[in-house]
Amino acid sequence: MTYELAGSVGGDDTAQQTIVFLGSLGSDRTMWQPQMADLGADHRVIALDIRGHGESPAPVGPYTVPDLADDVLTTLVGLGAGTVHLVGLSLGGAIAQQIALVAPERVSTMTLLCTSARFGEPQPWLDRAATVRASGTSSIADAVVERWFTLGAADEDRDLVDRALSMVQNTDDEGYAACCEALAEWDSREKLPSITTATLAIAGAQDPATPPEHLQLIADLVPGARLEILDPGAHLVNLEQSSAVSSLIRAHVAGR
Repeated sequence: MTYELAGSVGGDDTAQQTIVFLGSLGSDRTMWQPQMADLGADHRVIALDIRGHGESPAPVGPYTVPDLADDVLTTLVGLGAGTVHLVGLSLGGAIAQQIALVAPERVSTMTLLCTSARFGEPQPWLDRAATVRASGTSSIADAVVERWFTLGAADEDRDLVDRALSMVQNTDDEGYAACCEALAEWDSREKLPSITTATLAIAGAQDPATPPEHLQLIADLVPGARLEILDPGAHLVNLEQSSAVSSLIRAHVAGR
């Protein structure tokens, strides 16, 4: 996996101060630039390109969420990261859940943004995978990005929308399609009560892809988890509400 590593660490325990960012389907690691800048002042921060996204390799699919989680764990071992703070949005949130389930000793805290324990029925994801394999990610980019930001945010910052469109259009067709197949079969609902990691769920009040009730379910099922709803906010709430998201992550990582 390709990654960006930045930031600084205070004290002697570097591993405990490392925050790892995992992004959405159709994104790359640059979606975390506001949080990398905000939190890199006093933490080591790592933003990863998920398999098939950004500059990471895109082997022929299908993929599974456990496959994607294994990629992350392997990369973190290579970086010498021990216990980390996981932050995942959408697909990245599913990967974070999987890591917390299979390697809880590697996760100090987990922040889940605009994600789900189950992303709806499988067939729409399989249909989207077929569309992308046939016509490419550019064929769906406009429809995807429409769901990423509220109308107000899109109207105010056209450059933000253009950067998001570029991320989707530049995502490898096979990588995107195979990650759709991973989401089609993802269902962590029965496993969530076994998560022992301190968990914060963050929802966008206007997110059409993973509405607040998806995050509420996670908060209800993960012992001790809590939910924050940001308004306004759509799917990429970390960009639309960047300062608020950074503040919530900082407080959660600090145990507040």
